Amino acid sequence: QVQLVESGGGLVQAGGSLRLSCEVSGSLDGIGWYRVIPGRSRELVARWSILGDPIFVDDVRGRFTIFKDNVKHSVDLQMDNLKPADTGTYWCNRYSGRLVPWGRGTQVTVSS
Repeated sequence: QVQLVESGGGLVQAGGSLRLSCEVSGSLDGIGWYRVIPGRSRELVARWSILGDPIFVDDVRGRFTIFKDNVKHSVDLQMDNLKPADTGTYWCNRYSGRLVPWGRGTQVTVSS
């Protein structure tokens, strides 16, 4: 029922920025960003707390921002000061309730 389309990945140098966008066919509520980086299992990178405060995994806190774009009807992830360790595949999906089948995601590559 819910369809998610990720975009915005690319190749950047360390210290650069990327903005990932997740266009959602349904409700924006409960949509966060996940990633798989080398040597790691899929992890939830960014989401919101029950109170509405953004929550980030330790490795990206202070560098990433998650926000809703109600005009595009998307959940975006602004990534600043990117590091080579951020290289991987990024997906959006629900973090509460039932997961949507994983799509292709978007690839982020950060060179040193």
